[in-house]
Parts: sequence; structure tokens; C-alpha cells
Amino acid sequence: MTAMLDTSSRLVRLLSLLQARRFWTGPALAEALEITPRTLRRDVDRLRRLGYPVESSGGVAGGYRLGAGARLPPLMLEEEEALAVAVALQTASGSLAGMEGAALRALGKLDQVLPSALRRRLEGMRRSILRLEGGGGAATFEAVRALSEACDERAVVRFSYRGREKEPSRRSVEPHRIVCLGKRWYLVAWDLDREDWRTFRVDRIASAIEKGEPFAPRIPPDADVETYLTRSVAIAAYRMEIVVRLFGPFSELRRKISPAWGLLEEVEEGVCRLRTGANSPEAAAVWLASMGVDFEVEEGAEFAAHLGSVAERLRRAVAATESGKRFREEHATTGLPSRDDSE
Repeated sequence: MTAMLDTSSRLVRLLSLLQARRFWTGPALAEALEITPRTLRRDVDRLRRLGYPVESSGGVAGGYRLGAGARLPPLMLEEEEALAVAVALQTASGSLAGMEGAALRALGKLDQVLPSALRRRLEGMRRSILRLEGGGGAATFEAVRALSEACDERAVVRFSYRGREKEPSRRSVEPHRIVCLGKRWYLVAWDLDREDWRTFRVDRIASAIEKGEPFAPRIPPDADVETYLTRSVAIAAYRMEIVVRLFGPFSELRRKISPAWGLLEEVEEGVCRLRTGANSPEAAAVWLASMGVDFEVEEGAEFAAHLGSVAERLRRAVAATESGKRFREEHATTGLPSRDDSE
């Protein structure tokens, strides 16, 4: 039995290598598989008997290639494993620079070998998941899977939810979209009891999610889910709303300002508008100053007043620093008066 399993796994590996490269020389392929040239020839014959068109050529430049029409064998993963891999690839494609192309290619290969029923299930999950930025936070895959499937099936879901102040509640919602924003997952849904759109952090949703009756889709309050979620997460959740005009290129500021931090729009070339929220003017002042561009306040009287007081303190600090510097320079050669001299 062990020998049979070793041979089967080697054949799968051989198929994968033949698909990854257009042409292999015999010695290079045998070395990659860590087998002898004789064993390689036997494995190639086994693949041909299984119906895979492996072409070979002799001579010094001879080798092997996979003919047209070849496919990998059925994916040897459980359904939950295959779905987990697919969702991880989709969300990982934007998490690290340089991964986008590889993740998309891997998703394409996964699609080719998934059974049709599982492929339809995965396509439904993809339609329901929108990635804006960042990684997955503390939300569980089971919760994301159940909610995304409910979005695709347009089925009401019921769950226990823990709010910002840790207060528990029972919610019945019509799920619209699952969004990965920053380091967290969110559910955008119509709350049936409150009769309004709501945003739920998925890590605060209890794992026991009940799926209910179907519903007719509603039109979300904003033109796009990103705008609605940003307003909910980055603005409405805070004590004060601030609107500033930033004098810098949109492409540069977009790299610095996450959708989780506010709504950024380009007003004209080199000028942008940022709508954001804050619990204290001090925190907003430090954050905006760190952008490294000039800005002016359009909305937010409390924040503007705070900037004025900070600017005044900074001017006094600069003046005192310059005064102290001049004093030290004046006495650098003559020396400061000693205690004895003053007496």
C-alpha cells in the first residue's frame, strides 16, 4: 500500500512539473523528482496508460512535454479545505506586494479542477466578498463562509451580536456584502428589526449563524459599498467629523490613507478632500501633520480651534528656541557671568 501511495503522489508531482514548464529534458525532470531515468520512463508510461498525452523526443536535446488537452487529476481536498484555500487566495492577492499575479493564477488552476457543484458554491462566495485592503483580523472562516453564502443566496440570517460596548443582542438581517477592510471583516446588511442599513464586525458575530427565508435584494444607501462602509467605520463611529483639503497628488495620498481612515477624493490635480472622523482633535492633528503635505480645514470648528492653539504654542516654542540660541551665541566667547562676579 505504501509503495502504491508513493507512486501515485509521484505521478501527481510529475503532472504538475510537466504543466509548469513547456519542455523538460529527461535528466532535469528525473532530478526534480529525485528518481532514476528508468523510473521516470516507467512513470511516463503509466501517465500515458491513464490517458495523459506525454510527448517525448530522443537524442541529446530530447526530453518530455505535456501534449494539448491534458488536465490535472481531480483536486484531492475536502470541500471545506478547497473553499478555505480559494478564499485565502482571493484575500491574500492584495495583502503583499507581488502576490496578485500568483494568487490569480492559483485561483485559475483551482477553478479547473474543482467539481462543478463546488465551483458554483465558490463563485457564489466570491460574488459576496469584496476586499478593500489588509488582512482578515479575528473573524473566523466559518462565519465568513456562512455569511457570504447567505449573501449569494439572498437568505435572511439570524445571529447573536456583541456591540461596541460589549452589549449582547439578537439580530435578524438581510445580508448584502462581506467586506475585508483594513484588518477586519464587516457585514453590510439591512437590519429587519431596526429597518435600516447596518454594518456588523464579523468577529463580534457568534459562530452559530442561522440561515432563514429568502428575500428580495435592496439598493444600498450609497453608490458603492466602499463609500457606505467607510462612512460607517471611519466617520460615523467617531465623536466629531472633520473635512480637510490636502494639497498633494491623489496617487501619493491614496497610499498613505486607507479606506478604513476616511473618504479621500480628488478635487483637482494636486488637491484632494478628506472626510474623516476622530474622538479627539489632538489625535487628528498629529495624524494629519504626519502626512507631510499642507492642508486646510473645511469643516470641523473644534478641530480648527485646536489647530490654532497648537500653532500658537509652536510659534512660542520657535521664538523661545531662537532667543535662547542667540543668547548662547552672544556669550559663547565672553562666557556667562559667574556667581562671584554678580556679587
